[in-house]
Amino acid sequence: MLRHLPNLITGLRIALVVPLCLLILDQRYPAALLVAAVAGFSDALDGLLAKRFAWQSWIGGMLDPLADKLLLTACFITLAMVGAIPPWLTVLVVVRDLVIVAGAIAYHALIGRFDAAPTRLSKWTTVVQIVFVLYQLAHRADLMPSMRELDLALIALTAGLTVVSGLHYVIIWARRAELRKRRIP
Repeated sequence: MLRHLPNLITGLRIALVVPLCLLILDQRYPAALLVAAVAGFSDALDGLLAKRFAWQSWIGGMLDPLADKLLLTACFITLAMVGAIPPWLTVLVVVRDLVIVAGAIAYHALIGRFDAAPTRLSKWTTVVQIVFVLYQLAHRADLMPSMRELDLALIALTAGLTVVSGLHYVIIWARRAELRKRRIP
């Protein structure tokens, strides 16, 4: 029964999406930062448990990145709605995630089952997006001052990695599909 604990923790992280969005929309940033921190801790905990005790599963491999995408996308959208971040950055993040999800669905429907193994570049993109969101929440919670240079650097880094990693996924999955097609007569 314990082997399902990482998936349960991931499910609870998904359940935090709505409260986190409501807190951001209500501009209750200290509470939103706390919920985001709990979500981040749960992400680390479910991964640690799954690897440490070999409780990894195909469904967990699909749910974990989905939970990350839901949380980050929701944070970007709600932060843009309250004017905390540039809307164009939110569009980049959402379009990248839609391309990845649409590509995964198309690959599964046309080619076959796949594993949702994020690339190193994608992991770095997720880390930078998380840092960006946490920085925005911490700033708005008055826990740190806004520094224009840091703001611009984080926006540029987040935007750049988001675009590059989205293109990287398209290239990788197109190559995999082509290789798979060549093997099947």
